[in-house]
Amino acid sequence: MFIHRQQRLRVLEELERLAKGFRTDEDLYPLRVPREPLPLPGAIDRAAPDADAAFDPLVLRQRTLLRLEWQDGSTWELWVTVLPSGLKLFCDSGEEEPHVLASGGRHSGDETDRQFLQMLAESAGQRFGIELSGGAPARVRTPLTDRDFLVNLFVELFEVAGAEESVRHTLASPARSSGSADFRGDVERWLSHALR
Repeated sequence: MFIHRQQRLRVLEELERLAKGFRTDEDLYPLRVPREPLPLPGAIDRAAPDADAAFDPLVLRQRTLLRLEWQDGSTWELWVTVLPSGLKLFCDSGEEEPHVLASGGRHSGDETDRQFLQMLAESAGQRFGIELSGGAPARVRTPLTDRDFLVNLFVELFEVAGAEESVRHTLASPARSSGSADFRGDVERWLSHALR
């Protein structure tokens, strides 16, 4: 147990060191990003080369911002860890290895979370070196309770990613279809079924 805590602390210290090299611009501020998504297993190997193979990068996760689940069983999760300095790291995990995508201001509360999510949706992940694809997920889990924010987020994400048809296909069953041409309305109906 003590060794595991020591390893975790060394990994957080390594992530703190790496985060100092992240860059920003006026469109991203106060967020900062690595040149490309930073693989967590690599940071773990550098920080704790003697760590046993059981050190799971997801033990660094302190809270989940968004979890998407598809019918085929695949998942993608966006989560946050807070470094000892108070700096937030936005990370993702899914079918591939987990990555650090960006850092946010110290003790900046939920506003940086929302800003990160908006920028993620506006670029379908490309601003942070990833590409969100796969159509509309079957389930969405999030601690965010602002329904309008979530609808706007997914409208933007689906439009940029070109996933409008997947949302409409999900609603194509007679019980879910309203025949609406309004994509925002479609996303509202999809979210009411997908949100858990």
